[in-house]
Amino acid sequence: MHVKEKKIHINKPLELNSGKILKSYDLMFETYGELNDEKSNAVLICHALSGNHHVAGFHKGDEKPGWWDNMIGPGKPINTDKLFVVCMNNLGGCHGSSGPNSVDIETNQTYGFQFPIVTVQDWVNSQKVLMDEFKIIKWQFVIGGSLGGMQALQWSLDYPDHINNAIIIAASPKLTAQNIAFNEVARQAITSDPDWCDGDYLKHNKVPKRGLALARMLGHITYLSDESMAKKFGRDLKKDKINFNFDVEFQIESYLRYQGEKFVTSFDANTYLLMTKALDYFDPINEAGFAKKMTQCKSRFLIISFTSDWRFPPSRSEEIVKMLVEYNKDVSYACIESDGGHDAFLMKNDNYFEVMRTYIEASING
Repeated sequence: MHVKEKKIHINKPLELNSGKILKSYDLMFETYGELNDEKSNAVLICHALSGNHHVAGFHKGDEKPGWWDNMIGPGKPINTDKLFVVCMNNLGGCHGSSGPNSVDIETNQTYGFQFPIVTVQDWVNSQKVLMDEFKIIKWQFVIGGSLGGMQALQWSLDYPDHINNAIIIAASPKLTAQNIAFNEVARQAITSDPDWCDGDYLKHNKVPKRGLALARMLGHITYLSDESMAKKFGRDLKKDKINFNFDVEFQIESYLRYQGEKFVTSFDANTYLLMTKALDYFDPINEAGFAKKMTQCKSRFLIISFTSDWRFPPSRSEEIVKMLVEYNKDVSYACIESDGGHDAFLMKNDNYFEVMRTYIEASING
């Protein structure tokens, strides 16, 4: 299916958790399927760190599908024959919504490093603005994997009257110290690049390519599992013998360098910093008023984890499940056997897809 991205300009100020205010901003999004007359079949998809609004289908002239095309579409688990699906590029992003590459209307200069830090709660608030533009009263589902799953959880807490179901996949109630450490090393790789220019690299017609590529390589390692890397690459050499130098010799080295170089052409370094900080700051359980929010929460929940995910292992999903059970919430949980690592939430898996399909169909049919 061919889809078109759309952009809306919001003139109403948005106050961020940092205390900064965006006086106006753009939101880029795509939609799939048709909104019914009752506006009761709407689904919000929340993207992860390096994702964007192009979640399914194809842009005309582009053979690359959206990042979750195997999950969303006619007859798929998130069935657009029945559901109206919305996905938005988060604020601070680099794919159309206001972010570091946007122009600050007050200075008429590109924001660059001066774009304010945003949080998961800020994203949810801006998604609510888009929801209001559609005049949708309630999301039938808010769905996301990884950082997207954190947004789904935040939705259930902040807007209890506007969500029926939260599907939280391969996520965590907060980052561990190890995960914060991974993010900090990635940020240091970027800001130590000679072309970083204190975050104003665009004004100097530069890009911190080496640092951003290293950040992506590090991140990509944490998204895979040892099993999946062993199966795909093992210790295979790129050539037929060891050459005793520091060039690329193993297939895994070649793959990681390719991923890093490809990422540099499609993602912004300042956006990477913002997204990792939003991950670090997410900790709704320790926010003021959490108990009251949980008491008022009305959503049903589906929590999904994957056995080989060591970035957000099943134990982290089970923390969310335990918390929801303690507050007597309606929660279903599935731990899916997979060797795909953290990225398993993006991969085709019959058991995973059947859990999604069954839960969604049951919710639609009441």
